[in-house]
Amino acid sequence: MSPIVDFLQRCRDRRAFSGAAYAFGTSSGLKEQGIVGTLAWDGEPVQADSLWDLASVTKPIAMLPLMLLLEQGEVCLDDGIAAFLPDYAGTDKANITLRQLLTHSGGIPGQQPLYQSAHSKETLLTAVRNLPLRSKPGTRVEYTSQGYMILGEIIEKAAGKSLDTVLRELVFEPLGMKDTMFNPPAALASRAAATEYCPWRGRLVRGEVHDENAVVLGGVAGHAGLFSTASDMALLCRELLRCGQIGNGRLLQHSTLRLMSRNHTSSLNLARGLGWQAKDADDSPAGDLFSASSYGHTGFTGTSIWMDPEKDIFAVLLTNRVHPVRSNMAIKRIRSIYHNLVVLCMEKPESR
Repeated sequence: MSPIVDFLQRCRDRRAFSGAAYAFGTSSGLKEQGIVGTLAWDGEPVQADSLWDLASVTKPIAMLPLMLLLEQGEVCLDDGIAAFLPDYAGTDKANITLRQLLTHSGGIPGQQPLYQSAHSKETLLTAVRNLPLRSKPGTRVEYTSQGYMILGEIIEKAAGKSLDTVLRELVFEPLGMKDTMFNPPAALASRAAATEYCPWRGRLVRGEVHDENAVVLGGVAGHAGLFSTASDMALLCRELLRCGQIGNGRLLQHSTLRLMSRNHTSSLNLARGLGWQAKDADDSPAGDLFSASSYGHTGFTGTSIWMDPEKDIFAVLLTNRVHPVRSNMAIKRIRSIYHNLVVLCMEKPESR
């Protein structure tokens, strides 16, 4: 048995999640892919094409079109919010830059349950605009989904299309990511991993976005809402590793990818790239063996992708750790150990 499968099965036995799918490899190919468990505790077995709610892994993926717009001369990182969204003119957020939004350093507070009082897309986005800043922009990293809701609006304004259309046309279709989408149709619900029993909705969530703010936004947002498979995430990771090698990328140019993935907040409290998590010196989900130049992102539902251009390694782990409740936090340690095992498996000499 693969040491990864053995490890994930033991995690399932301890009820860290009902199911998991994983993949890892290099820019040139897939090394190993596998599945463990069931889509719900009383549900069907996980399959290779099972769909997982990516949660905040949506964030860096949704920002890829913004980097393409940068390459096309439509935006630059020092542009302020009000340059794209006139409703922000005259507010305390008007001059918060794209760079600050992307690095969670704009001072916009996170962890805001706006869905409790805002019941439409328009009222929720108005509530985001009216949030009082928690810190002076550029002085502190505070993880904020609300800032990425604004970025989603900016991408739509700059591209002249809805965020789901922009992503499909510029990222998913060119890379052959046929199973990555917002709002999976009802016919695909049986392929989706169950997430939490949601008291707000009064039912177990399956095949619809777990994040409540994203529900109010119609399931399409810059901070959450994407569903995908381990295979599609592996395609994306391989492409991003190739983009990091001059002349070999199809999605972004080398210089743009390096700009996006490097640490822009080295003088602040947490390491952040443009949309991506950089690797913090301590307590990183990348574990102990991924290099300091690695980058990736995690998702609240139990998902993560991580890439190491120095070692030419990527790792995908998709789970439903919030099933049936979100209080289970075992995934934090699991991610670190999984990433350690991936590096060790990649470095192990092939048997002859």
